[in-house]
Amino acid sequence: MSNYKVAENLAISETGFMFLPGTGETFTSNEIGKTIIRMIQNGDSNEKIIEAITKGYNVEPNSFEKDLSDFIHQLIQYNLAEEL
Repeated sequence: MSNYKVAENLAISETGFMFLPGTGETFTSNEIGKTIIRMIQNGDSNEKIIEAITKGYNVEPNSFEKDLSDFIHQLIQYNLAEEL
């Protein structure tokens, strides 16, 4: 189970364009960021996200763990996610 929850009203396109209807704010994300957000929406755990990204994108697990933490904290900072 995920330790985080993506904002319920967050709309995200296949290209990584994100929109918060309540505020009108827009954001963009790359393919990895979009995948992470989708996995959080699906309730996947951090461990499962790390496994999927490191295998699917040829990323080193040790460095990606910190990158994931930083990315999630950015999502929280911009009200795109919250910690459970």
